[in-house]
Amino acid sequence: MKVAVLGASGYTGLELLRILLRHPEFEVAAATSEQRAGRPVGEAFPALRGRLDLDFESVDDAAALAGRVELAFTALPHAASAPAVETLRAAGVRVVDLSADFRLRDLDTYREWYGEHPAPARLGEAVYGLPELHRGALAEASLVAVPGCYPTSALLPLAPLLRADLVETTGLHVDAKSGVSGAGRNLADGYLFAELDGDCRAYQPGFQHRHGPEMEQEASALAGEAVHVSFVPHLLPTTRGMATSVYLRPRFEANAADARRALAEAYADEPFVRLLPEGETPNLRSVVGTNFCDIAFVADDRNHTWITLSTLDNLGKGASGGAVQCANLVCGFEETAGLLDTALLP
Repeated sequence: MKVAVLGASGYTGLELLRILLRHPEFEVAAATSEQRAGRPVGEAFPALRGRLDLDFESVDDAAALAGRVELAFTALPHAASAPAVETLRAAGVRVVDLSADFRLRDLDTYREWYGEHPAPARLGEAVYGLPELHRGALAEASLVAVPGCYPTSALLPLAPLLRADLVETTGLHVDAKSGVSGAGRNLADGYLFAELDGDCRAYQPGFQHRHGPEMEQEASALAGEAVHVSFVPHLLPTTRGMATSVYLRPRFEANAADARRALAEAYADEPFVRLLPEGETPNLRSVVGTNFCDIAFVADDRNHTWITLSTLDNLGKGASGGAVQCANLVCGFEETAGLLDTALLP
């Protein structure tokens, strides 16, 4: 199946190309980049030399892509993605969108965090692209909104506990740390090597980060009632990888065995979520470069607190790997196609 990658020169776009080049069913027929339009892909990014015989195109005429591909991955900036998605969908092309433009279901919430929506009529069409939560809907989807990396890392360990009504829906604290590639290609001072190396800093703590309402939207749907999250993201001095801790209050009648059972049952047959044995904690090296999310559970009985721990690659399961997993479901391919890679050892 021929596909296009819009925004292919960004970090998530390049990761998409890397995955799609080994995919048994997808063929990259077009790759767009405004800054590099007209340049051969392998010239702009030597790692792809000899692997993809295409020139970068401009996204100005998304309609021109419609006759050439059956599915498009849009890895464009927020608000820039929606117009391209609208054009492609109007032409009948299925779209897997990696921006935030279609993640939030409520238009007023979107406006509060991102401003006016360029294609509000499409909000109701989009399926939230977390297969472990919405696999059935994804199989019928024509527009997928790939989750943010932070929500993916928090929701995967949290979902089974909320569905089983084992935890309180207030006082949830999410502490997450991401490699700097999660910010994209940004030349701001805080992302320069000399500024970030050897450092770790929190930013937009509390409920200031745009991924906060996304977490609450999905968590509330799982719980069947409003869920409130306190979220503190951090930047790590590493290129890729994400480590997330979620602190929860168990309901008084629940115990740790219930929680472990809920997690084990939820993820026993999931191809990309690995529940670690009791006493083991997840690490970045085991997931970077892969589509896996590793999860652990800890009960702090002294403080009547449960802790979930997770790691994933923010460009893999947290973005491009998750997008390809969704596309496999949309197209009826094997869900794991192109994604069963192992982390580099060492």
